[in-house]
Amino acid sequence: MRKLKTFFIRTYGCQMNELDSEIMVGALEKRGLKRVREEEDADLLLFNTCSIRDLAERKVMGKIGQLGRSPKKRSIIGVTGCMANAKKDRIFRKLPHVDFVLGTNNISDLDAVLDEVLETGKQTFKTDHHFEENINYFDAVRDDPVKAFVSIIRGCDKYCTYCVVPYTRGKEVSRPPEDIKQECQRLAAKGYKEITLLGQNVNSYGNDKPEWNERFHDLLYRLDKIDGIERIRFMTSHPCDITVELMQAIAGLPSLCEFVHFPIQAGSSRILRKMNRRYTLEEYLEKVEMLRKIVPDVALGTDIIVGFPTETKEEFQMTYDIFKQIRYSVAFLFTYSARKGTPAYRWKDDISEEVKSERLQRLMELHNAISGEEMQNQIGKEVEVLVESRNKSGQLKGRTRCWKKVIFSGGDDLIGTLQKIKITGCNHQTLLGELVTPQALRLA
Repeated sequence: MRKLKTFFIRTYGCQMNELDSEIMVGALEKRGLKRVREEEDADLLLFNTCSIRDLAERKVMGKIGQLGRSPKKRSIIGVTGCMANAKKDRIFRKLPHVDFVLGTNNISDLDAVLDEVLETGKQTFKTDHHFEENINYFDAVRDDPVKAFVSIIRGCDKYCTYCVVPYTRGKEVSRPPEDIKQECQRLAAKGYKEITLLGQNVNSYGNDKPEWNERFHDLLYRLDKIDGIERIRFMTSHPCDITVELMQAIAGLPSLCEFVHFPIQAGSSRILRKMNRRYTLEEYLEKVEMLRKIVPDVALGTDIIVGFPTETKEEFQMTYDIFKQIRYSVAFLFTYSARKGTPAYRWKDDISEEVKSERLQRLMELHNAISGEEMQNQIGKEVEVLVESRNKSGQLKGRTRCWKKVIFSGGDDLIGTLQKIKITGCNHQTLLGELVTPQALRLA
């Protein structure tokens, strides 16, 4: 049987994929393999893929297709992630040199699938639709020594008409609260200062397990008590499931950052209904108003799709106006991309690429203008920054509680600490600052 000594992994897509990659790295290193940073040095090539947009899929298919035409030594090639579930055995037809396909709900089967491929030499795929909570999160090899992702719920029950996630990750499955707490305690003991709780919809946490009598806000109160964890973030938060109790937790818990990723997707209630978002524009705005009343300094993030089927010029203008009204601090903006297997795929994609691009450009320009004004307003203020690492220019970098990136000068001993920084300027999406009192917020 062929022996594997080294592996290379490339991750596409969201934070959940990043965490899944860290888990697989841990499993492979436990198996005795060494991670390498160059593809040509690896016996095993692993591509953890994203299927949320057509462009993401085409990038992966193009990259793996090139490997099939390469005259270099033959590596074992595996495809994991959302594209593995979305494409399944079709990957083998289009990319016959791929050795195995492993779905998002099967990363704990990586060892067994590798053994099968090595023993039989046959192509193997394992892509269960339902997720069983059997992942060893504790062996994950983290890429960041200061911040860590922690999974709390997988899958999604919302079935937005444009989205493949319910079909690639299955229905919602909450992770036991004690397991989450134990992982966060271990991370704190290793010196981690910030955790980001992950889920396709974190607000649904516990809904699938009513016998636990624990909802998302209850979990946050539990985790806030852990010594050493200075900051807690979470994403993504579906608007229809946010509660007053969660808003109050954001306002009252010292560790919980005042930033909520709160995707609106579109500014027209008709388009929202067509997207199956389960809220109207008016209901969304009511929740934003309530959130800002309870957490006055909260910063909001959003996802927006422009050019959704049948979106009119006037309806796009509504999205533009709402963006201008709410003034999102963070925005992920996309043109509509039809995904096979979703309800929207059956509809005519009747907005031209030219119109989509024009609408996207207008929205990006508005976002940049608002961001620039926010940056200017920060000049002269003192903000709390978690120091994460150095940038390519050698300066220290970190983020504020509201997710603003800050760079400044200082020593390596500040990495992994909270520091008070006075903002002196800005450059595009980055704040420039200087240390106020370097020891004032040092963590024990």
